[in-house]
Amino acid sequence: MTSFPKRDPKNDHLLTPQNCALVIIDYQPTQVQSINSMSRAQLLRNIGLVAKMAKVFNLPVVLSTVNVKSGRNKDTVQSLKDILGDIPSYDRSSINAWEDAEFQAAVKATGRKKLLMAALWTEACLTFPTIDALKEGFEIYPIVDAVGGTSELAHKTALKRVEQAGAQLVSIAQLLCELQRDWENKETVQGFLNIMFESGIFLKL
Repeated sequence: MTSFPKRDPKNDHLLTPQNCALVIIDYQPTQVQSINSMSRAQLLRNIGLVAKMAKVFNLPVVLSTVNVKSGRNKDTVQSLKDILGDIPSYDRSSINAWEDAEFQAAVKATGRKKLLMAALWTEACLTFPTIDALKEGFEIYPIVDAVGGTSELAHKTALKRVEQAGAQLVSIAQLLCELQRDWENKETVQGFLNIMFESGIFLKL
C-alpha cells in the first residue's frame, strides 16, 4: 500500500481544512420555524453537525444574523450557538449578506476562496450571497442537507439556480470524507467518526 505524496493542502482543488471556511447565515427562530422543505428538527441537528465538523477540522467560521439589533428578530438559535462557542456574529439589515460591509470583510479576512455555505432560506439568504461571491471569484459549496426553504419546490429551485451559476452542491457526508481524506490524518479521525455515528451515517453494529 503506497500513497502518492500529499498535495499542498492550501492549493488543492478539492476541499481541505486549510483552504476553506464555513459561512452560516440566519439560523434564527423565525427562519427555522418557516422551513417546510425538511423536518425542522432534522435541519437543526444537521447544522449542528456542520458546526461540529468545523470544530474538528479547525475551519474559520463566519456567522451572521439579520435584524437582531433592530429588535425585529432573535439571535442565532441557542443549540447552534452552544456548539460554535464565543465567535463574532455579524448582524445585518440586508437580506443579501454579501451587501453588508462587515460580513463581507469578515469572509474575506479568512483568506479562504472556498466557502462552505449554509443559510436560511435557500431561496434568499443562501442564493443571493452565493451568486455575488461567485462573481467575485469565490468557490461556493452549499451544504444541501443543512439548508432549507419555505417549500420543497422553493428549496429545489434555489439549489438549481445556484448550481447553474457555478456553485458546487455538497452533503455533510461528502464534506466529512473530503476534509478527512486520509486515515493517516490521525488527529481528526475520532472527531470524524463521532460525527458519522451521531448523524446515523455510520451505525454501531
